[in-house]
Amino acid sequence: MEITLEQLLEARDRRYAKQLALVKEWPDKTLVSMTVVLPGPVKRDARSLKVAEAGVKAVQDVLSPVYRELFDRETGFEGFFIVDGQLLDVKKACCEIENEHPFGRLMDLDVLEPIGDTVVPVSRERVGEAPRKCLLCDRPARECMRAHTHPFGEIVQTIDKIIGFDINP
Repeated sequence: MEITLEQLLEARDRRYAKQLALVKEWPDKTLVSMTVVLPGPVKRDARSLKVAEAGVKAVQDVLSPVYRELFDRETGFEGFFIVDGQLLDVKKACCEIENEHPFGRLMDLDVLEPIGDTVVPVSRERVGEAPRKCLLCDRPARECMRAHTHPFGEIVQTIDKIIGFDINP
């Protein structure tokens, strides 16, 4: 099912509110927020669910969360994990999952730092990691995404190859 921009923005606002609530509820722990990187208007399908399942398992195996909440929404999968670990150590571990897991490039594992009355994602650069690269070239992903450098069909084909979907039955 295709979603609208309004639905996407509402989902981001809801996710942010959930993040705020969780960091207040667990002030001595670290929050990891997981979403699936899936470009285009369809955010929930067999591909996204396969990545989400693998991501949840990886987070559980590597970080041993003390609490989790998972949401399978039309606007995309959302996972919230409370971890007993230092902020930057948890971010390093999340970067390792994103870098090393076969589906890691399709997972977005944000580690949230409470600052005043808000939460801010810890950057990869803060733990010595380079920005994430584009799925199709060596440029930073954000550059290609903003400039619409690559055809949507090529991006989908690359995602299908990563996940192992048979694109030519």
